[in-house]
Formats: sequence, C-alpha cells, structure tokens
Amino acid sequence: MAHSESQVALNGTQISYIGHDAEEIPHFLGDTYGQFAKRLDLSFNQLRSLAGLKMFTELEELVVDNNQLGNDLQLPRLPNLHTLTLNKNQLTDIEALLEHLADVTPSLQYLSLLGNEACPNQLISPDKDEDDYQRYRYFVLHKLPQLKFLDSRKVTKKELMEGQARGAFMKVVKPKSEAQTAIRKKGNSLCTTWRKKKPCNEPGFENRPLPYTPLPRGSRDAKNHKGVFAKSHYIYYGKHSEGNRFIRNDQL
Repeated sequence: MAHSESQVALNGTQISYIGHDAEEIPHFLGDTYGQFAKRLDLSFNQLRSLAGLKMFTELEELVVDNNQLGNDLQLPRLPNLHTLTLNKNQLTDIEALLEHLADVTPSLQYLSLLGNEACPNQLISPDKDEDDYQRYRYFVLHKLPQLKFLDSRKVTKKELMEGQARGAFMKVVKPKSEAQTAIRKKGNSLCTTWRKKKPCNEPGFENRPLPYTPLPRGSRDAKNHKGVFAKSHYIYYGKHSEGNRFIRNDQL
C-alpha cells in the first residue's frame, strides 16, 4: 500500500494518479483521500469504470482524459461536481451520456468531450466541419442548459437560446458500433477473396448477375457499352410552370 500511495501526487485537496495503466480506480484512493478530495485527476490510465468514485463524496473537479471509458460509463451521484473532462475516451452515444450527467451531476458547469466520436470535430473526424460541431453544441446545451463552458469554448447567450429553441432537433447520429464495423470489414474481405478466386478473365464471370442499374439491357455490358451524344428537342405542353414563358403562341 505504501508503494501505491507513493504514486499519488497530493496537493492539499487535489489528488493526481496519472499514467499507471489502472483499469479501475484503486480502492486505496477512495479509502485514503475520498473524504476530503475536491479535485481528482486520473488521466492517462486504462480506466473502463469509475465505480470507485462513490467514496469521493466532496468531489468538485474530475479529470479522466485519455482512458478507455465507453458508453457503459456510470457515475455515482456527485452533487458538488462542477468540472468534468472526458477527453479522448471511447464515448459514442452522446444522448445517453448527457441524460446520465443531468441526473447525477446537477452542479456541472464545465464539460469537455473532445477526442470522442460523440463529439464531432475535425481533430478526430476529418469528414466533420464546424457546422457539425455547432449542432453538437446546441444539442448538449439542450440537455445541460446550466453549462458555462463546453469543450474549449465558453457558452454564449446566443448558443444557449438556440440550444433551448432547436437543440432537441440536432441530435448527433451515433456512429456505427464496433460489431457493425467488423461485419462490414468481414464482408469486404469475403468480396476480395471471391474476386481473387474468380478473376474477370475466367469462364463464367460474364454470366455473374450485375447489380441493379436503370440502363437498358444492351448498355449494361461493361465491355460493350455505347454512349450517345446528339441534340434533342423537347417541347413542354403544361400550363402550370415557369416554362410557359418559353412556349410560342402557336404551340398552345
């Protein structure tokens, strides 16, 4: 136990237990510091659960960046917690997380979720842009209107008003689960294997059914495709369109 306590950085009511590859909060932390700790930093571990926080009854700030916390994250009720940073974890379900935080952290004012798939930003998702991130902020503020800071930016009055007015309709779509991704990868692997076993120049390949296409049957053969380029003349005979301005009187 003495060796374990030597790995703890103590500064008054601030406790740091950083970079020890712990998968759960060690019991000695709660037993030794839980009754008076106001700030707890557990960054750069391998935490998958925060069940050990039930001993930290006076906690006001919690930092658990760079861990392995997922959608099954459960916090005990922490009525005094005003700061929570969950950067760079494995969180994907933003709605479930926010509803849980609204229930167990009523005093929360600062929340940071950067580096999680649940937080759409270009740091982790190159296909996302500022509009995606702004919609995410509106949704978070709809669920947690008491926030003063979200991620690295202060919450503005305009954002808060927009979040209350339209945030409910800006839910961030949950990314595909790992199981779905694995199935897709397996399917792609099977397709690749089939192509290797059945190359295009082998007999029978040309009889393989092609995917659906609206093209005429004579145009579906990739080896005998013919394109047509020519002028075409169409006359519109309708009566309820702006196109009527371009129809001559003798065509009415």
